[in-house]
Amino acid sequence: MRAVFVMMTLLMGGASASASAATAAAENARMNEAARVVDASRSAPDNRIPDEIWRKAQCVAVIPGVKKGAFIVGGEYGSGVVSCRTAHRWGAPAFVTLKKASWGAQIGVESIDLVLLFMNQNGVDRLLADHVTLGTDASIAAGPLGRNGGAATDARLTAEMLSYSHAKGVFVGVDLAGGVVLADDRADEDLYGRNVTAREILLDGHVKTPAAARPLVAALNRTAADLAGR
Repeated sequence: MRAVFVMMTLLMGGASASASAATAAAENARMNEAARVVDASRSAPDNRIPDEIWRKAQCVAVIPGVKKGAFIVGGEYGSGVVSCRTAHRWGAPAFVTLKKASWGAQIGVESIDLVLLFMNQNGVDRLLADHVTLGTDASIAAGPLGRNGGAATDARLTAEMLSYSHAKGVFVGVDLAGGVVLADDRADEDLYGRNVTAREILLDGHVKTPAAARPLVAALNRTAADLAGR
């Protein structure tokens, strides 16, 4: 019996380690994909997130690789990451999920990336709540396009959040009203190795960026450096 118990313990420990490794790999992949989307927001020639919008944004959430039909009544969701500006740079990211949103029809597109830009302190405060319903708890609008965002309407200019979809190299302003953004505390704990809140990660400035998140933060800081040179 003792031998059986030891064997079961070893098997359970191995299964737990495998699950943890798989979780870490998925979280790393999310960070790398989010970095790809940020870089794409600068390289798109015309249909891109405008420079002025990037300059004003206080935080950005990136939910990469959302599949068509993923947002359904059953509560499936897209997983992503969010980072906020610190005094001089973009800071360590936290994980978020976006539930029950509809990104509409884009012909021939089976998968998109979603980008939410938080434009003022009210938007940031909403982000740090337990959850926020877009369009109800916080105002949101489809983001303007182009290099300078000159076509932005008053609604866009005053919205707490602006949202975009990205597919096949093109960014499109998209209305995500009705979606729900939630903090992913479990993923944060996996990434940082301890229980840490989204507020501590995003605003306090004392949480160091882990190695897995450096590609995303580097992409955001490249964007900031590019804008500073314009």
